Amino acid sequence: MILSFFKYEGTGNDFIMIDDRSSILKNSANAISRLCNRKFGIGADGLILLNKHPEYDFRMSYFNANGQEANICGNGGRCITAFARDLGLITEKAAFLANDGKHSGFIIKRAQNKTIVRLSLNDVDHFRENNDHLIINTGVPHYIKFVDQIDQINVFEEGRKIRFSKPFSKNGINVDFVQIKKNRLFVRTYERGVENETLSCGTGVTASALAAY
Repeated sequence: MILSFFKYEGTGNDFIMIDDRSSILKNSANAISRLCNRKFGIGADGLILLNKHPEYDFRMSYFNANGQEANICGNGGRCITAFARDLGLITEKAAFLANDGKHSGFIIKRAQNKTIVRLSLNDVDHFRENNDHLIINTGVPHYIKFVDQIDQINVFEEGRKIRFSKPFSKNGINVDFVQIKKNRLFVRTYERGVENETLSCGTGVTASALAAY
């Protein structure tokens, strides 16, 4: 089978995009992880399928780089909105469904081969505060830890230690290290499923902003 794909990225978060409106692709965790492998596959932080839906412009199915399906990806939601526009499914606004519910994407600007896309995430109705961290679910769970010197954090080692610790070992958790500097947030994220630091994380910066507020 010949498979057509596209590569999109949102602030460095990169994805394999597949138009699967014909529903011909069989979801295989092993196959998806091979495609996302940066040395032996195409290479990406995740894979996104655009599927048909009778009540929405499309359905988004998101898979982490390890092949496991996740509820939503913030930057992925922005990328699939741009993808739907490029496929001619929408013009400036998308209403789509993901595993965590309905979302809206908005094409704000297109210039010099760049597209600015905004995404609505579902409301966060509660969070858990602990001694040195907060846990907030912005579609997927995030462990927020405020630090003083974010550049000195070994995100891979520290993030992996938290992600695989006993409370989170079964389902995993995304780990965000956050520094507040001159009214700005600087965020570095260890993403479950990728099992490494990524260049950015949309749901992670959203959770970090809520935690800082």
